[in-house]
Amino acid sequence: MAVEWIYLVIAGLLEPCWIVTLEKSDRFRKISWTAATAVIMLVSLYLLSLAMAVIGPGTSYAVWTGIGAVFTMILGIILYKESATLLRIFFILLIVAGVVGINLVSGVA
Repeated sequence: MAVEWIYLVIAGLLEPCWIVTLEKSDRFRKISWTAATAVIMLVSLYLLSLAMAVIGPGTSYAVWTGIGAVFTMILGIILYKESATLLRIFFILLIVAGVVGINLVSGVA
């Protein structure tokens, strides 16, 4: 796996992290959580930019948002007791299939 794909996966995994810290920031009233949100966002975007330079913006953004969406939904189920219906899990798996498919047809992997 090329280093750019590693950057992209890490960037995607950081996206749900900043979503959690954003929620904990209490609308930016808790400065430490707000700072954590900003740092995690910047690192995620920086790694995304490194990946985009080689993989391309369309594929990079699609994979980044796909990873972020899947893991944000999983964290929502685990941390916030959001529903985990079979249909919801099915659609999460469709996003995973899309991310894997993009990786397979991109020719960069």
